[in-house]
Amino acid sequence: MKLKFKLLIAFILLATTGVYSQGFQRQTVPERVKTTMEKLQPLQLNPTQIQQTDSVFTDFYTSQNKMREDARASGTRPDRSVFEKMSSDRDEKLKTIFTADQFTKFKNEIEATLRPQRPAANN
Repeated sequence: MKLKFKLLIAFILLATTGVYSQGFQRQTVPERVKTTMEKLQPLQLNPTQIQQTDSVFTDFYTSQNKMREDARASGTRPDRSVFEKMSSDRDEKLKTIFTADQFTKFKNEIEATLRPQRPAANN
């Protein structure tokens, strides 16, 4: 009986370890855009703004993925300055779409929620 119990515990541990070792799966570009648009609801965008904003974020996330793939292919880390330029280009496009109040609210409240949340490292 003790042997069966120990084998059951060992099996459960192995099964859960296998599940956690699968790692983090990145969302696709359309999934990320959908999530972003949901987070932008407090800005109360009109239909034209929604369509333009959707396009801006689709382009932004597509270029981010391409940058990551290029970096993986070359075996180097993505260049931070390129990412910052992409973000500033996105912000310039959003400034032309949003009102001043909407853009301020986006930068101060919403933008931080768009970044992927990483679990805290346990030391």
